[in-house]
Amino acid sequence: MLERRIRQCEEALDREVLQGGRTGIEKESLRVSPAGTLAETPHPRAFGSALTHPHLTTDYSEAMLEFITDPHASVTAVLDQLQALHRFVHARLEDEMLWCTSMPCVLHGDDSIPIARYGESNPGMMKTVYRRGLGHRYGRPMQVISGVHFNFSFAPELWPALRALEGSDEPLQAYRSRRYMDLTRNLQRYGWLVPYLFGASPAVCKSFVGPVLHRLQEFNENTLYDPWATSLRLGDIGYTNKREHEVGIRADYNSLEGYIETLSCAISTPSPEWERIGVVVNGRWEQLNANILQIENEYYTTVRPKQPLQGLEKPVRALRLRGVDYVELRSVDVNAFDPLGINETQLRFLQAFMWYGLLKDSPPITDAEHAENDRNLIETAHHGRHPEFRLLRSGKEVPLRVWAAEILDEMQAVCALLDGGSDGPWCQALAEQRALLATPEATPSARMLERMHADGMGFFHFAQARSREHHEYFCNLPPDSESEAILEAEARASLEAQARLEAEPQRPFGEFLQGYFAQE
Repeated sequence: MLERRIRQCEEALDREVLQGGRTGIEKESLRVSPAGTLAETPHPRAFGSALTHPHLTTDYSEAMLEFITDPHASVTAVLDQLQALHRFVHARLEDEMLWCTSMPCVLHGDDSIPIARYGESNPGMMKTVYRRGLGHRYGRPMQVISGVHFNFSFAPELWPALRALEGSDEPLQAYRSRRYMDLTRNLQRYGWLVPYLFGASPAVCKSFVGPVLHRLQEFNENTLYDPWATSLRLGDIGYTNKREHEVGIRADYNSLEGYIETLSCAISTPSPEWERIGVVVNGRWEQLNANILQIENEYYTTVRPKQPLQGLEKPVRALRLRGVDYVELRSVDVNAFDPLGINETQLRFLQAFMWYGLLKDSPPITDAEHAENDRNLIETAHHGRHPEFRLLRSGKEVPLRVWAAEILDEMQAVCALLDGGSDGPWCQALAEQRALLATPEATPSARMLERMHADGMGFFHFAQARSREHHEYFCNLPPDSESEAILEAEARASLEAQARLEAEPQRPFGEFLQGYFAQE
């Protein structure tokens, strides 16, 4: 099936369609003091409004910056914009720097992590209350794990061409959504490959884990690690859905309708566990509601089917009305060995991985396979580089290196399709990943541990040193007056937009939320 589809695409699709997909990046970074502790300062006004700025905002914490690029057809354009944003920010940090890894700096419990603030408007208040609820539900430390989200959409011209090749008579929107859901399932099946290749969080400060039970080993007095780990961020101490059975939600990825239905049910069904927290306590909103999920984004997963929102639109409503427009892959660690946290080789490989997931057959995911997918991801996060590590596939064990080699072999034809031959940037990116499979010690996670051992330093001191190097790198870049002027104008415009929003009459917050959740 895969070979036939690749051959059909080669014969029927123009180079502009094959290479016309759009890539965007969302990259999170913590602002920290020179001592490596979480910044206590508010989101700098020089960056603009975190509520309304299109490219510079905050995520969970006031100290957690999020860089958002536009979607670009060119990998170079994505990285250029990401670099311009970083240069702008670093030039305006006052006695602070950005933490260079996914796992956070030294933390001193929930109270040391300031929740992001978005002003006095109802939309701003909603964002803050949502984060307050996350802190109550899961603890604040988990929320300040950073990542790189890879957003990808195929060229619009691809869908009518593929539909014709399949002989389908589905409406185009329904066809596009169905094929994106096919891709989403395959990204879950094969998603363990991403932390193996790109995982860069094999160690963590003891202050992050605290007194909870864990299976990590002691690296030194301040650091915990797994010797074969790839991405503890995706392991059982990090961003996982390990509580989905307790709180009663498992998203259905077998169809867009099923996905919408399961998430809609979760955001409207009360949870006795969350009801114990309370919604309004002593006159303060502590969470948006006491339902299984406050909003859709609370469901932690490595991949999401997405549709751009129009104003204050619920994500399930956008998907119901306009279908899937792109996918968001959330399993990429911040690469501590690159100042931007991600590089061209990674982006090109991920683009090819998207094509592979689209063209590869994608049957429905059964409950048994869902459990295997979860297990494969978490165990790869903890043990993926072990030479004898095995995954589960259809109930049978298979060595990671064997299965990964099969995938990379199949991707060779995909990369040749994108390159128009066997010699090009996508094939080169694939070749570099083959090398990481043959030599696990060259993966980012292994390199981090090797550097820590060689320099006799724990995770904190390694990350602190790299963060300083990255800060100096951006501060020493030659100025770009054009991008500086654009970003300064965007910062001013965003502050003005927030001011206008807050000057408007505001309904009581409860009424505002009632209207938001009443959307069909």
